[in-house]
Amino acid sequence: MSSSVQRPRVRKSPAARRAEIVDSAAAVALTEGLECVTLRRIGDDLGVRPGLISHYFPSAEELVAEAFGSAASGELDALLPGGPADDSPVRRLADFLGRTTGEEYDAISRLWINARHLSRYRPALRDRVAEQEAAWRGRLEGLIREGVERGEFRTPDPSVTTVQILVVLDGLSVHANTDTSGQPTAVTRMAHDTAERELGLTEGALSTSGTSGT
Repeated sequence: MSSSVQRPRVRKSPAARRAEIVDSAAAVALTEGLECVTLRRIGDDLGVRPGLISHYFPSAEELVAEAFGSAASGELDALLPGGPADDSPVRRLADFLGRTTGEEYDAISRLWINARHLSRYRPALRDRVAEQEAAWRGRLEGLIREGVERGEFRTPDPSVTTVQILVVLDGLSVHANTDTSGQPTAVTRMAHDTAERELGLTEGALSTSGTSGT
């Protein structure tokens, strides 16, 4: 008579379990949309009962907001890392703008479109969208102010210049759901051109193929 050996179940800490739930929800949000983030769906993906998910997130609205916040924060850290850096502000801005194209960026752009639409009806998500927008402005403005202090950028108002660049990026991102393969270079480089003009840089200074000074 054969016997089976059961593997001991490892009980995850509350912090680890919560992080696992958020990561799973963020992945679903990025690939399928925030509407697909439900307690049952995430429970199925993790192989647990929905009741366990609701222990950490009593409502799906809270989980949706957290999923968006996690994905958006991860995007910001990947596109424009914070903290001390060896590269110059010009180089870091060029790298940032260079990362704002391609399928990976389109995926997060679709998530932002999705979140901004749904936030009209979901207060928790609306608060998280506003929080992430502020984080974006703060991170980019910090870089621009550093560049001004180091003499690499020239602008009378870093906060206004920050908004101008982000508005152009937002405008371009609304086409994430359409085929832009034939888009003219003049359009794809609108954010670069805006930043170079408003920061007193020479044309092409923010090219990702090589960056010169001011």
